[in-house]
Amino acid sequence: MDQFFASVDDTAQSRAAAWLARAQLRPTRQRLSLASLLVGDGQNRHVTAEGLFMAAKASGESVSLATVYNTLRAFCDAGLMNEITVDATRSYFDTCVEDHPHYFWEDTQDLTDAPAGAVAFSRLPDPPAGAEISRVDVVIRLRRT
Repeated sequence: MDQFFASVDDTAQSRAAAWLARAQLRPTRQRLSLASLLVGDGQNRHVTAEGLFMAAKASGESVSLATVYNTLRAFCDAGLMNEITVDATRSYFDTCVEDHPHYFWEDTQDLTDAPAGAVAFSRLPDPPAGAEISRVDVVIRLRRT
């Protein structure tokens, strides 16, 4: 379930503006509003575009789902977030861009961080000629017993 910073105050706006400035993204009203929901309290989040859209609407922001998707893609392109694809129909956007694995809880459809360093690879395949590995996403699917 997507959880967001509930109140957007001056501190949240300042954090959002600094987050956007770090990536040299223009602080448009909609970017600032969405960034405040994402990083306003200084905590990392795993969100879906639909969840962020609903949170923006609940906060009174007039924004379309397409704008939320475009903004999340811009945040990813700028290196502020990573997109984690859990299946063909669902992606999550993670505000923590450090390398780390994830747990995907099948019953609740939640994505959470797994302990960093808990997964080790002894070898990755060599990439094809003219390519390099940019990132390895590890999603560990969990089912409650």
